[in-house]
Amino acid sequence: MRKNKIIYLGLISLGVILTACGIKPQDKEKVFKKPNVIIVITDDQGYGDLGHTGNTIIKTPTIDQFSTQAINLSNYHVATTCAPTRSGLMTGRNGNRNGVWHTIMGASILNREEVTMADVFQRNGYQTAMFGKWHLGDNHPFLPQDRGFDEAFYHGGGGVGQTPDYWGNDYFNDTYFRNGKPEKKEGYCSDIWFEEAIQFIENKKEAPFLCYLSLNAPHSPYNVPEEYYKMYANESNLNESQKRFYGMITNIDDNFKKLLSKLDELNIAENTIVIFTTDNGTSNGYKLDKETKQMLGYNAGMRGTKASEYEGGHRVPFIIRWPNGGITGGETLNDLTAHVDILPTLTSLAQINYAAEKEMDGVSISSYLTKGTKLKERMLVIDTQRVPWPVKGKQSCVMNGDWRLIKGNELYNIANDPGQEQNVAEKHPNRVTEMNAFYDAWWQSMIKETKFSTIDLGVDSIDVLTCHDAQTVGYYPPWNQGLIRKGKPMKPAKIAVNFVSDGTYTFNISRWPEESGFALGQELNDEIPATASTNARIKGEAMKFKKAHLKIGEKKYTLDVDNTAQSVDFEVKVAEGKQELTAWFDLEDGTPTNAFYIYVKKEGKVL
Repeated sequence: MRKNKIIYLGLISLGVILTACGIKPQDKEKVFKKPNVIIVITDDQGYGDLGHTGNTIIKTPTIDQFSTQAINLSNYHVATTCAPTRSGLMTGRNGNRNGVWHTIMGASILNREEVTMADVFQRNGYQTAMFGKWHLGDNHPFLPQDRGFDEAFYHGGGGVGQTPDYWGNDYFNDTYFRNGKPEKKEGYCSDIWFEEAIQFIENKKEAPFLCYLSLNAPHSPYNVPEEYYKMYANESNLNESQKRFYGMITNIDDNFKKLLSKLDELNIAENTIVIFTTDNGTSNGYKLDKETKQMLGYNAGMRGTKASEYEGGHRVPFIIRWPNGGITGGETLNDLTAHVDILPTLTSLAQINYAAEKEMDGVSISSYLTKGTKLKERMLVIDTQRVPWPVKGKQSCVMNGDWRLIKGNELYNIANDPGQEQNVAEKHPNRVTEMNAFYDAWWQSMIKETKFSTIDLGVDSIDVLTCHDAQTVGYYPPWNQGLIRKGKPMKPAKIAVNFVSDGTYTFNISRWPEESGFALGQELNDEIPATASTNARIKGEAMKFKKAHLKIGEKKYTLDVDNTAQSVDFEVKVAEGKQELTAWFDLEDGTPTNAFYIYVKKEGKVL
């Protein structure tokens, strides 16, 4: 009786307090309103490619001002290249675990069993959308609209103008994909991504939303509107491509200003989590001038750039603001954090109950952001693979606070040695042993999960395969349209596929993409000269073919080639299930070359 009386009096007291605050007791669960979430992630922009991190040349006033209103993580790390970072951000799991240890060669496709951030937020009442660069699979079931995004507007492959992208895209007036359907837009690509994101935000302002604004800029090719190039045209400490690179970043900054202004205009800025970050170290912000032998640009004193296991390859900016959650004020936090922490952190901040079924590499840092609660000591691994299959120890970095163990035998303390010039491994043998032991255990845990993804065929009216995803060994496939234009033979390589049902399938194998309308043996004389702010478009070299081959599993089919046709068409009965598919031509001199494009149509599908 006494216990019940205490509970009753406690409830009355709670009601008095809530009423005094203007909150009715029955509304107490409505006090927390789920925050909107916007993630802006750029491509190939490093820690030093911003004004507030010490770059005195670059013009990023909006992002610099935003950093004073937010929390800045100064010891935040990602993978050393783009697709692995995006896979880790989406899942909280290292890219080696989830099928994304490379950017091409079939190793940039997020395994179908993975649960993405969009899946989690969509299941918890959020409207979800992504704009720009996906780079985690160009086929079912790996497209963004298959992975939890209600709306998706994106380019193909890992960048505008890459092999899976719509033919002829060059950053200006391009054709993109809206939930898989091609759609032409007038304007510069970064402007388009922001415009689409802002429109989504305006449409969904009444409901909680997740907006993943994943930019392809400032990734090469360094094509930028002329006015942005001119901002840096006279900078003596930049080469010509860096001037464009910086211009691309300033264009992003101007668009970021429009995004923040829209949040203010809609009166939703206070309860919107806004993140600005990047996907790896700089690709072009810090370069050796071949003539003067001087380093041009700025890298915040770090060693290494994109794809490096050293600090400059994976330490990047991370800025987060959420006024209603107390994440404001411009403070800089220095504990070790990483891209794999973002999914568990955002679910915690949004009060979403998410328990991962697979082993996570990331942890929630929500209390660190909101209260300054120090993080537990931890170790994290990043590496650079970019090979057909992950190799233990390859370009590895084990991180522990300010300590970095590189390739198992180089030890640096970045607090005392930010440029990683002094290998102190011999002075700290116990630390080296401990960090290597962690790496060994992590590797054994990770490699058990590593596998290629398998592309589904027979899903759409036309499923498109490209050589970008061929599982090559010892060589790279032609991963961008410039390489396709050069027409150099590519050694045939398999693609892992899954036929979703038995049936008759037509395989149109080609040298040029279907939307181009070009014949197999056609030469393209559609060159465009370079300008100060854009790259040239080279001619398309002719390739003359004699035979075409298709191999599915152990069955091989061969046809003669008509070089005036657009493709060679095979009609084959195929059983349901997983197979290895290879399609290639014999040139007139007998040299084999992989098909660059393969269009798969299942009989009975509506075209």
